Amino acid sequence: MFHSRLRPGFRHAILVISACCLSAWGNRLSAQTPTPPSQTQDAPAKPDSTAVPAPAPATGQSEEVSSHDTPTTFKVRVNLVLVRAVVRDAQGKVVPNLKKEDFQLYDNRKPQAISSFSVEMPERTASAMASTTAGDSSSSADVADGKAVVLPQRFASMVFDDVHLSMADAVFVRDSATRFFGALAASDRVSLSTTSGQLTQEFTDDHEKLSKALLGILPHPLTGQGLHDCPEVSYYQADLIVNKSDVQALAVATDDALQCAFSGDTRMIAAAQSLAQAAANRMVAQGDNETQYAYRHLEDVVRRLASMPGQRILVLVSPGFISSTLQSEASEMVDRATRSNIVINTIDARGLYAPDVGGDIADPPHDSYRTAGYKTSYRVAAQLAQQDVLAQLADGTGGNFYHNRNDVDEAMREAGAAPAISYLLGFSPQNLKIDGRFHTLKVTLTSKEKYSVQARHGYFAPKTVADPAEATKQEMQEALFSQEEIRDLPVELQTQFFKKDEAQARLAVLSHFDVKSIHFQKVRGRNNDQLTILTGIFDENGNFVTGLSKIVDMKLLDTTYTRLSRSGFTVKTSFDVKPGTYLVRLVVRDAVGAQMAARNGAVVIPF
Repeated sequence: MFHSRLRPGFRHAILVISACCLSAWGNRLSAQTPTPPSQTQDAPAKPDSTAVPAPAPATGQSEEVSSHDTPTTFKVRVNLVLVRAVVRDAQGKVVPNLKKEDFQLYDNRKPQAISSFSVEMPERTASAMASTTAGDSSSSADVADGKAVVLPQRFASMVFDDVHLSMADAVFVRDSATRFFGALAASDRVSLSTTSGQLTQEFTDDHEKLSKALLGILPHPLTGQGLHDCPEVSYYQADLIVNKSDVQALAVATDDALQCAFSGDTRMIAAAQSLAQAAANRMVAQGDNETQYAYRHLEDVVRRLASMPGQRILVLVSPGFISSTLQSEASEMVDRATRSNIVINTIDARGLYAPDVGGDIADPPHDSYRTAGYKTSYRVAAQLAQQDVLAQLADGTGGNFYHNRNDVDEAMREAGAAPAISYLLGFSPQNLKIDGRFHTLKVTLTSKEKYSVQARHGYFAPKTVADPAEATKQEMQEALFSQEEIRDLPVELQTQFFKKDEAQARLAVLSHFDVKSIHFQKVRGRNNDQLTILTGIFDENGNFVTGLSKIVDMKLLDTTYTRLSRSGFTVKTSFDVKPGTYLVRLVVRDAVGAQMAARNGAVVIPF
């Protein structure tokens, strides 16, 4: 049984293009996106390397078009800094219909030219995917097994910071998250994970599975609790001593050491100061280790979420933590999330709270009467400073920071949705030095209305120049794991499938190119260019199933170029898959013009 729906242009000039395996690219894709269980238990999907049947080519055409799998260096696009901005009015509502000229962008207080501008609307993306699915008879079946087919369109990763959570906070947010799952749409997929790495639930729409996974959210601090050092120095106080050279903080710790280790003998003041400095150094190393540990797992979640083909939201539930000297990690997280079109919403797990002046009642601090006042002020300051990193992650990606409120369940429902409208601004820094330094960013509006602008506060310059070939591969890979439509090159996507039997089917993805819009380079009387074609297949939960890369070398004679300019040409990529619902993602890049195209398709192969 063969299902096909091709537009007239697809029947013209189908070139014989052999497939080259994904090789190194495939290894990278597989490393980032684990194979679904169904692919592990049974035979994996296999790409087809056979050619598309075609009429006999004209004389010399076999030399004009060829394919190979050798690495190729492409021209790298200008490195853009992306800034997502959400504009709200005095009532907190998102402001629509803004244009590029409505914005001003400053890098280290210097005005920058906004070179790219786009309006991000999640509902528009969802509608486009729905119309793509319904508009192609070969790519859609309205009903499968008696149920309406709903492709995933929104992916929410809920991350619980169990490294810093208390038991009371963990119970509180678990209960709130259970109510959140009941409000999910059929097209939503949710994953659960923790910053300790102790819990990982992959994306699913199974609410019962998600609720069971929530029971595993418990505090998992990296250091022992209930232990009291001599002297007892908090991470906040230690940061003041070690990184900010705060004389008063060191004096407080020294006095504590004098009392607990030397019974207040003032002759031992030098030894007490050495003991205090050592305790501060130890506490800074311990606190930095916890923060870095949480960041590494957050990076894994962002990387996994970036591979999901749809709207991407990360919800971080945390009491917050001190960044100390690790501010660059938060900025890099914002940069990585922005480039991957991920909105980060943060929720303060403490809910509505007042600063805990006396510390944990179950494990009270051992402060002397001489230092109790100072250390109380440090505790209050630390609890207020913990939220800074949560605000930074939310502001920098166009998300919301929900804090100091009791309705955490409502905050989770709101956090699970991307802003209705956001604006993505891009600029190329002028005379950017590759020195790794921090650049402050500021986004303002040219109009006089009293709108608030939410955007990232800065970025770090790169420390090294990226290899052009590696940068190009990374750019295409990031585009593959997206649903964003890129139209630099005019490419049309169509699908066919043929059922071999009840358990296997052959899925063909056809890419039709308009030659007139491809930038060729004239070399020795021929029109030269090279196309890299990436095709990815994702299952109904957005998991990467298989993919294939083709590199097409074109050295067209003028006569061939003229003929193909009228008809275009089609490249076919085939895969062996099981019956099911699949999202098809196509990404194309040409070498000469450094232009890209990306298209979405969907296909339902009935069982």
